[in-house]
Amino acid sequence: MAERPEVMTGDGLALGDFLCFSIYSAGHAFNQAYRPLLDEIGLTYPQYLLMVALWSKDEQTVKALGQALYLESNTLTPMLKRLEGLGYIVRARDPEDERQLRVCLTDQGRALRARAAAIPACILDALGLPLDDLKKIQDGISAVRDHLLAHKP
Repeated sequence: MAERPEVMTGDGLALGDFLCFSIYSAGHAFNQAYRPLLDEIGLTYPQYLLMVALWSKDEQTVKALGQALYLESNTLTPMLKRLEGLGYIVRARDPEDERQLRVCLTDQGRALRARAAAIPACILDALGLPLDDLKKIQDGISAVRDHLLAHKP
């Protein structure tokens, strides 16, 4: 386990002073925890998040998925192509609005959900914190994200 950087009270330019570093390094730790679980089902973490979004609500537009995942279409499109190549999704023009591209799960994509069902419990176990504490942390980080996105320098 890496030592936590010293917290400086001087100019605030120590890693331990940065909330962003705590979130960034926690993101890396999450990726390490998820990697072996996702390797078993053949997905990367971003692909997994995309599938979770579709398992929650099938037949979404690319735009809606991008908004839900906070991703631009130039990041989302290669993931969608990869998942389509794996047989988990299909992309098709919306018959009511040809400008919209809809993403739908295939039977294989729906079946993958059962293989992924144990992943959240494994991550909760790895976190080792009470659910109430985790919910507070999640709410706080979501508030930080929302404030940053709304901030116009």
